[in-house]
Amino acid sequence: MKQEKVIAALRAAWQREMEAARLYQVLADQEEANQGRSRIFQQLAEIERGHAGQFAARILQLGGIPPREEEKPAGAYRFLAATLGTDAMLRRLEAAEERNMAEFGKYASDLVEDAESNELFLKIEEEERQHATLLQGLKTQEEPRTRLEAMLKGEKWHGNTGSWIGDAIYGLNDGLGAVFGVVSGMAGAAANTPDGARVVLTAGLVATVASAFSMGSSAFMAGKSEREVYEAEIERERLEIEQSPEHEREELQLIYQLKGLSEGEAQLITNRIATDPQQFLKTMAQEELGLSERHFPNPWKASLSAAVSTAAGGFIPVLPFFFIRGLPAVAAAALIGMAAHFAVGAAKSLITARSWWKSGLEMTLIGFLCGIVTYGVGVLLHIG
Repeated sequence: MKQEKVIAALRAAWQREMEAARLYQVLADQEEANQGRSRIFQQLAEIERGHAGQFAARILQLGGIPPREEEKPAGAYRFLAATLGTDAMLRRLEAAEERNMAEFGKYASDLVEDAESNELFLKIEEEERQHATLLQGLKTQEEPRTRLEAMLKGEKWHGNTGSWIGDAIYGLNDGLGAVFGVVSGMAGAAANTPDGARVVLTAGLVATVASAFSMGSSAFMAGKSEREVYEAEIERERLEIEQSPEHEREELQLIYQLKGLSEGEAQLITNRIATDPQQFLKTMAQEELGLSERHFPNPWKASLSAAVSTAAGGFIPVLPFFFIRGLPAVAAAALIGMAAHFAVGAAKSLITARSWWKSGLEMTLIGFLCGIVTYGVGVLLHIG
């Protein structure tokens, strides 16, 4: 491999390590109230900076110019940490560490002719693997009661968005996709007619309002219904515990035995939990019925987030028809729609921890196919 490519690989690796160091530093600052966790994040940030330093030193040895660390504002990361929560940020870091392992392994295999660079990548790849393992374990670094409660509440390390941001992003996604399809179809059907622009604009605005109301009401009813079902099941479980406490204890012991605990361990844990009636009730609801109160959002908050974000997404492809007409309006709507699809797809990576550009391209492709199909349907149903 040419020396320029080796240096380029080292620079890319340096950038990855510095990005991880910034994220760890934000979490260290975020967790100031928990000195133990804060200290771990601070140490990880320093280790990542050390990795970056090793890559920079190797670049210098090869005759290249080492990259310089620039002070980048961490406001965006701090906002994400405060809004999404530490768990969501840890999920992003875990995904980043896994991507780094894959990239460093690839670089190592490509650099077999450069023994020193190859050894450096293999060494740091192994340390990144240790970091990923540590991140998975950080969720259990709490007091035993908190840890047990977290397990019983069914916390999902890979599934919890932590806030309204997830609802807003998916609302944008739904509004943009649905209304973009309506606008594309109506453009194909009526764009060249005398009132084509007005028809497309009207159809787009009606679809936006309808989608927003539909998403908002659906989110409200879903949240309300889930909570009502939960409350009814909890009340039923409460009565069963009051009427047959020993039977319920036996049920919980059997559940834990099915999970692999010995009879003695299951009995010990059950007896400990049963000393707190409220905790016993929550545990039975989770273990026997698969219910957890933590999974239920505020229905009003979910409704507002879904409605507003859907309306915002739906308004985007309609916008050009306020100012221009005919095929230029259709072309502008398509361009704006594709850009918006990419932006929404990239924003989804905040929740999914996937690569932002892959997520953006995937969403753009879906929007493009939707536009082509609905435009074709509109042309077939041409309005004379």
